[in-house]
Amino acid sequence: MVDITIGPYRIRSVETGRFALDGGAMFGVVPKTLWSKSNPPDEQNRIPMSLRVMLVEGNGKTILVDTGMGEKYDDKLRSIYKYESSQGSLPGSLNGLGVSADAVTDVIQTHLHFDHCGGAVTRTADGQYIPTFPNAVYHTQKENLAWANNPTEKDRASYLKHDWEALIANGMIHVVDGAGELFPGIHLHIFNGHTRAQQLPRITDGTKHIFFSADLFPTQAHVNVPYIMGYDNFPLTTLEEKKRHLPQMFEEQWLLFLEHDPETPLIKLVSTERGFKPVAA
Repeated sequence: MVDITIGPYRIRSVETGRFALDGGAMFGVVPKTLWSKSNPPDEQNRIPMSLRVMLVEGNGKTILVDTGMGEKYDDKLRSIYKYESSQGSLPGSLNGLGVSADAVTDVIQTHLHFDHCGGAVTRTADGQYIPTFPNAVYHTQKENLAWANNPTEKDRASYLKHDWEALIANGMIHVVDGAGELFPGIHLHIFNGHTRAQQLPRITDGTKHIFFSADLFPTQAHVNVPYIMGYDNFPLTTLEEKKRHLPQMFEEQWLLFLEHDPETPLIKLVSTERGFKPVAA
């Protein structure tokens, strides 16, 4: 579990469940003989993945970064994605940390794919979708929201409108337009390789940094520059984004928070003759 303090903020990891996706899709053109060494697949070629999110408390704020998949899936979808929450659901894990749903003041939505924002709403017994965190402001990038409402055939299955329509109807979305400081010491960085306008927060006191990697580095294996998901809409953009940011992340010793790595929640980078490599932090 992650539990660190940077400036006024206490930062903890929150387990919201586990799921699995096709290993070939997760690693794109990288051969299975290579990626299966670090991410062994099951009999259906799926690799295990975490749905780990971040809790940030301080400066009068209780902030979640992403919300996992949520609990609103039928047996068929649970089977397809091998979804289970025996190691912790979002509400249960938050309660275990002493945080109620009502106490959450803000949710930073990195992007609106179902495995990142599905927990933002809850399905009631009569089939209605309601905000999971009734007092929260949900911070969402303008360009990603527009993309989510008009996705391509390639990523249409990842954007489920019921995950955000209830938030809009209740006036709870704060539309953010571009990079910048959202709160003191919490900066949003924009990445466009995976999908349009993925916003990834970095929390810093000027010396220490923790960066929420989301789908830039879904697992520690993806630190390797050519390891790019087949899910990415613009893989060459992802490649350039990695090459541009990895040197700074190494030089400033950023801690990288991993949302999907099944074992390792936090890494830092070391420099080798073959490029930057991850080590557990």
